[in-house]
Amino acid sequence: MKKILIVDDAATVRMYHRGILTQAGYETEEAINGVEALEKAHSNHFDLYVVDVNMPKMDGYTFIRQLRESLQIMQAPAMMISTESEAQDETEAYLCGANLYMVKPVRPEQLLECARLLIGSDMS
Repeated sequence: MKKILIVDDAATVRMYHRGILTQAGYETEEAINGVEALEKAHSNHFDLYVVDVNMPKMDGYTFIRQLRESLQIMQAPAMMISTESEAQDETEAYLCGANLYMVKPVRPEQLLECARLLIGSDMS
């Protein structure tokens, strides 16, 4: 089963994304900021990271930059989902190493389509 780490400081957003992804057959885990996510990334294997931009302690850009510096986990795809809709926010996401950038709110079918695009079927 493919495992996804959802990184967002908003409990409602984590719950929303978790509901969509687990219903589709993915295993999910959560982190409330980049610091916690980095700790989990170094101690667990994740097939995909779904990351918010604006979080306390460590934002999503910094988290993905640090993820990309770690040889053990640098290849795992990362999808950024943010309320930030300016072109420079999307550019910054790609510059730090994100594979996809989406603006909240994300429709369930959009989230699943992007997850499948990045990591394949949820049933493998």
